[in-house]
Amino acid sequence: MTFFKKPKKLIQEQESPKQKVTSQENSSPEKSPKEQNLSLDELLIKVKEPFSSTEDLMTHSIELPNDHNKIVLLYIDSIIDKQIVQSMILNPLFETANEINFESFRKMASIDLKKQTDFNQVKELLLQSNTLIFTEDTTSFFSMVTPVNTKRDITEPDNEAIIRGAHDGFIENLSINLALIRKRLKTPKLTIKYFRVGKETHTNIAIAYVDNIADPEHVKEVEKRIKSIEADAIHAPGNIEESIEDKPFSFFPQILSTERPDRVAANLMEGRIALVYDTSPTAHLMPVNFFSFYQSVDDYNKRWQIGSFFRFIRLFSFFIAIGLPAVYIAIVSFHFEVIPFGLILLIKSSLEDIPYPPLFEALLMELTIELIREASIRLPTRIGSTIAIVGGLVIGDAVVKAGLVSNLMIIVVAITAIAAYIVPSNEMSAAVRILRFPFMIAAATLGFFGIVFGFMILLFHLCRLYTFGSPYFAPLAPLNLADLKDAFIRAPFWKQNTRPKEVHAQKMDTTNHTRKWDNS
Repeated sequence: MTFFKKPKKLIQEQESPKQKVTSQENSSPEKSPKEQNLSLDELLIKVKEPFSSTEDLMTHSIELPNDHNKIVLLYIDSIIDKQIVQSMILNPLFETANEINFESFRKMASIDLKKQTDFNQVKELLLQSNTLIFTEDTTSFFSMVTPVNTKRDITEPDNEAIIRGAHDGFIENLSINLALIRKRLKTPKLTIKYFRVGKETHTNIAIAYVDNIADPEHVKEVEKRIKSIEADAIHAPGNIEESIEDKPFSFFPQILSTERPDRVAANLMEGRIALVYDTSPTAHLMPVNFFSFYQSVDDYNKRWQIGSFFRFIRLFSFFIAIGLPAVYIAIVSFHFEVIPFGLILLIKSSLEDIPYPPLFEALLMELTIELIREASIRLPTRIGSTIAIVGGLVIGDAVVKAGLVSNLMIIVVAITAIAAYIVPSNEMSAAVRILRFPFMIAAATLGFFGIVFGFMILLFHLCRLYTFGSPYFAPLAPLNLADLKDAFIRAPFWKQNTRPKEVHAQKMDTTNHTRKWDNS
């Protein structure tokens, strides 16, 4: 959702002297209830004024039997838990009815009970699921967090499932997500800073980094970009991502999204910074490079030879997903001579009845695959799997028998789809699927020359792309041989004794000297 700023007025009306005096009077600082000498009833009318249009703001008055004082509870009924209010506020309140003060009440209540003196925070506290307690002393009030329980169980993320390793994931609760990170990083150097974005939504986010490892300049840059966000509403982490990334018009994601706390903890120890959100299970990691999106947690839970093999396959799939349909179009349209002699008759017989050029044939099948994918995602799980089977088998077989698509094109599209979905990052997978369309057009226009020009432009873009001051295509551009041990392959753990150079960590040495026992 996009929010537009109101256009500035071209003609400003001149204020009369009387209006200027009135505006100056209105802009004077508001007096506190103590300075205004308000009674409890007058104070409640004043603090309830911003919520005059809602009906879920509730008040609960209690008349104390001994000294005839009145205590009033103020809360928003839809976002508080009444059982917590009863057990943590009302029951201790009646037990200390003869002596209502902060210290005696806090001993009986909860550690979450706080004394407040700033009445400008009343609106914010109510919206954060606080129950407010007002007494005859109108110079202060009490607050206690009493949120309604809307938490779901901690489960493994569906889009980042692994075979071996931890099977927990983030949920839509900021405190629990930070606890999952601290569970893995039991160090006092783990620093958490809170921010609130959105003028109306007041979305809570947290920056997490290891103080003695992360680059202070990167931390300052992330904080500066978050503080510069001006919007009425921030509904999703994608809104933050688009607001702080360096090149928002690039197809490639520049911030790594994950729902796995173990992945966040590992990247924090490398010197990166994490953004954790309330009401969302997604966390963002920065700065990252191109190869970070092809790394999986499973790579580090397998033997390093096996993990390196599968990572190399993922990186090779990048070229297949982008270039295979383009190569097919170029060969069929311009470079038929590169086909081996034994396959010429087979391919020719498959293409001779197709009534349109190979580009249209490829676009038709690629768009069909994307339609089937979107349908399987939007439909319920039980129906979605059926749609995938029907689309992959029935439609594919039908279009071939009808002579609309060749058998070879079905094979090319299937291999391309598998290569695109093998990427561990959904954002990178989407970018790869989009990029193959301009490559197909370039191949249909110039053949192999179009594909070469396309890859040259793509390489130039990756080399020029930076994210938070770090090169996106590191460690290839600029070349750093030491960091290649965790790019194309995954070196053994005891060989990864330095942190990536592009993150500018304060401590580059990880001291992973774990094989001191081996004297050979």
